Amino acid sequence: MIELDVEQAVQRATAMAADGRTVLGIAGCPGAGKSTLSAAIAGRVASSVIVPMDGFHMLNEDLVRLGRRNRKGAPDTFDVAAYVAQLAKIRGQDRRPITAPRYDRAASAPVPDAITIEPDVAVVITEGNYLLLDEAPWDAVRPLLDEVWFVVVDDAVRVPRLIARHIEFGKSPDEAREWVWRSDEANAVIVATTRDRADVVVHVS
Repeated sequence: MIELDVEQAVQRATAMAADGRTVLGIAGCPGAGKSTLSAAIAGRVASSVIVPMDGFHMLNEDLVRLGRRNRKGAPDTFDVAAYVAQLAKIRGQDRRPITAPRYDRAASAPVPDAITIEPDVAVVITEGNYLLLDEAPWDAVRPLLDEVWFVVVDDAVRVPRLIARHIEFGKSPDEAREWVWRSDEANAVIVATTRDRADVVVHVS
């Protein structure tokens, strides 16, 4: 297992960009710093774009109908088939731009066609919790990625940061803590079991 810090990870991604189209997955527990690492790479690798897994959250009304709204973020609250189809489309991209959704945290909803992947982009970064989950339908994701990196950070940093993020986007402090300890940390247990399937572990602070 290769272990890197953030600077080394950015350098590795820069080298990947020189080799043509690469689809890079960045996995990790909720609040570990996946988006931060993705942004660091995108900020240094000019020919790159981020396509987050979170853009494939099911709509809230569908989650309510299915009885899953109170655990949004669990593996069965995403449109995995659409995510897999998106990754396959990116891998097979020809000379035309492709669009992808992004997730609006303030609205708690995906925004369709908000991201454009140009055909000459060298590195497509996709980040999310369940990229390495080895059970259907998630097991269709890993074969579509050239490498998957697993981001790790001390829980003493990760959990308070996660609570603060929920507060920032509208939950009260009590609601944020309840959600994190009931829902996010249950998901973190699942994600942590996938670490050994990663190609690289990236340590962030």
